[in-house]
Amino acid sequence: MRTRFDRTAGRAMGALAATAALAVALAACGGTKDDGGSSGGGGKGGSTAPTVQLPRLGGQKLQVTAVWTGPERENFVKVLDEFEKRTGAKVDFVPSGDDMAGFIGSKIAGGGPPDIAMLQQVGVLNEFAQKGWLKPLGSTAKAQLAKNYTKGWQDLGAHKGTQYGVYFKASNKSLVWYNATAFGNAGVGEPKNWKDFLKAAQTVSDSGVEPVSVGGADGWTLTDWFENVYLSQAGPEKYDQLAQHRIKWTDPSVKQALTTLGGLFGRKDLLAGGNSGALQTDFPTSVTQTFSGGDAPKAAMVSSADFAAANIAQTKAAVGTDAKVFPFPAVGARSPVVTGGDVAVALKDSKASQALLTFLASTDAAKIWAQAGGFISPNKELDQAAYANDVMRKIAKALVAAGDGFRFDMSDQAPASFGGKPGQGEWKALQDFLKNPKDIAGTQAQLEKDAAKSFGR
Repeated sequence: MRTRFDRTAGRAMGALAATAALAVALAACGGTKDDGGSSGGGGKGGSTAPTVQLPRLGGQKLQVTAVWTGPERENFVKVLDEFEKRTGAKVDFVPSGDDMAGFIGSKIAGGGPPDIAMLQQVGVLNEFAQKGWLKPLGSTAKAQLAKNYTKGWQDLGAHKGTQYGVYFKASNKSLVWYNATAFGNAGVGEPKNWKDFLKAAQTVSDSGVEPVSVGGADGWTLTDWFENVYLSQAGPEKYDQLAQHRIKWTDPSVKQALTTLGGLFGRKDLLAGGNSGALQTDFPTSVTQTFSGGDAPKAAMVSSADFAAANIAQTKAAVGTDAKVFPFPAVGARSPVVTGGDVAVALKDSKASQALLTFLASTDAAKIWAQAGGFISPNKELDQAAYANDVMRKIAKALVAAGDGFRFDMSDQAPASFGGKPGQGEWKALQDFLKNPKDIAGTQAQLEKDAAKSFGR
């Protein structure tokens, strides 16, 4: 199976290197705690005038589904509230759970799909389009998309030349958040490469704090670990080949990446709670336990995308002072830059659905969540002043500066049966690897077996 990402796959590393260089400045940034923001056009971030006109939709109802819970859900609802205010429509948010493909499939089978879904995988968008479940973007939504997004992000939301999706929320997945107090007490600085990362982890461990928090109960976090190591070590060409299953998971480059990752996962003293503890820790807890407990946190650092800021906001830590961030350490010549995102698609074609897609493609909608915190947008026209603090502003600037020269999350490009379902495929194989990091050959064989079945080759 090929994805729309194929069009961007051959881009040069220059933009990636520039993005990584810009990201180095992140840890030096100050900031304030993300503790909410105004909805609508008011507050910081430039002009308060609407940039897009929406129709009146009094009496019409929409159902929207996404995986978001907790603070992410709360902040997205602020965006939906503004849409309701400006159109008169009523919007009902329904959480999908991690298995979005399964959730939508069951709703389709039952004859009652939601109007709009926020998909996390490019592979799922392609599968849904192939099945005829998605409705193409209307002219007003496409106009906003053309105005506000680069071609690379537009291509990711298209299938066979038809535009279906709007990438409303993006993420920089090549970051490590750390507890500044824990690092200070241990006397360590921000590592630039993998060797120094492991050395810093050992020093933190010797200081009495378990160094690395891993949310292994959510398999997708482990795919992020693998992808960052693999992109930096094997390079973008191999990354694209593996993402499209044009090379097998039994390839020597995969063995090398798993061996490198095993240098961390094989050291239970470097993992918060050891391997068994990591396997029982979900993603939100992996973040909050790193920034709770004062001078005795349960962990000193966690590899996570920018959206971890929303979870940090649930603790007493302040982003930019207590909670700092550095680029994922370079395993090869350069630090990796892996992105992800949530794409809005319509499952029902109506005036209200198209209006919401138009709104989500505008700077008006992006500004609301940017002000609330824990969010970055690929919308290149969004005023960077809207972001809640300097840390998020720098992360967003790095994403936009990359233009089309980025690599999208590998597992999200795959068919959902391999890259996007709990308890199977890549998620399960990497959880088994975390449980037994010595079994590299067995992990490769299982990954290849599952990939071949899902990709059909």
